[in-house]
Amino acid sequence: MAGKRDAEKRGRGWGRGWRRGRVLGLLCLLVAVLLVFPRLVPNTPGRVGSLLQTFLPWLGLAVPVLLAGALLRRSFLAVAALLLPVVTWSVLFGPLLFPAGRAPDGAFTVVQHNVSDVNPDPGATARALAATGADLIAVEELTAPALPAFETALAGDYPHHATRGTVGLWSKHPLTAVRLVDIRPRDVGEGWDRALRATARTPRGEIAVYVAHLPSVRIGPTTGLTSGRRDESAALLAEALAAEPLKRVILLGDLNSTLDDRGLEPVTSLMERPGPGLAFSWPARFPVARIDQVLTRSATVTGVRSLPATGSDHLPVAADIRL
Repeated sequence: MAGKRDAEKRGRGWGRGWRRGRVLGLLCLLVAVLLVFPRLVPNTPGRVGSLLQTFLPWLGLAVPVLLAGALLRRSFLAVAALLLPVVTWSVLFGPLLFPAGRAPDGAFTVVQHNVSDVNPDPGATARALAATGADLIAVEELTAPALPAFETALAGDYPHHATRGTVGLWSKHPLTAVRLVDIRPRDVGEGWDRALRATARTPRGEIAVYVAHLPSVRIGPTTGLTSGRRDESAALLAEALAAEPLKRVILLGDLNSTLDDRGLEPVTSLMERPGPGLAFSWPARFPVARIDQVLTRSATVTGVRSLPATGSDHLPVAADIRL
């Protein structure tokens, strides 16, 4: 009889374990749904939807919190429900965890870096970029006082370069048809020049190269994410990309958000997403997001990686491209 009672108690315990934690189970489902459909979160007020999309991979941090809750509640239901966000996150972001590694021999490599307009040692930053051996180097926040240091450090291996406003492009290959691209928001005054376009004449054919620095966004406790200027500038950049006559296009720039942010959709819808590699680039001290991007059209980014810190608040980002 005692054995029978013990078995009944164990059975009731298992039953309670499957009945407990229904709220935790629903939270697990909610996390999985938001990972797959972040657009369900509206952008008003405060552009909360874009904020979620900007840091979407970090939503995975909800998993250990929910696991702790499930264990405290001794809920088999919640533990089983955790499989939903775990599998979803793994499918969406797991492949990005594999490091891109070094560029294979013969790869066309590009480097993108916001060098910071308050960089204390632009010469050292320029030398670090030169040491990458990339075919193209794009920089933003390039100030007039810092320009001579970049020209000196990069002159040897990069005889071709172009600058417009605060953006610059250094190339091992000849650059032609260089022009300013107007991405200035309507309420910004003259002299705000933060995008250029050039044709790189490579041994593998001509490539249209764009370098762009979209306006910064701000996150406030009452205003949320303020990205109106960034979104307007992204739309203007998209117009230029859509009108580009060359088939192969490379876009390098500080786009001030991740590629999941719906505010960048006018641009990202025209370009191919890069290959593996999280390559978080900002902030340099503790990177939590990649806002420095390398996008292509009629070419494929096979891998992207962040490089060691320079004197900037961004990390450089390198990408290998199959042309």
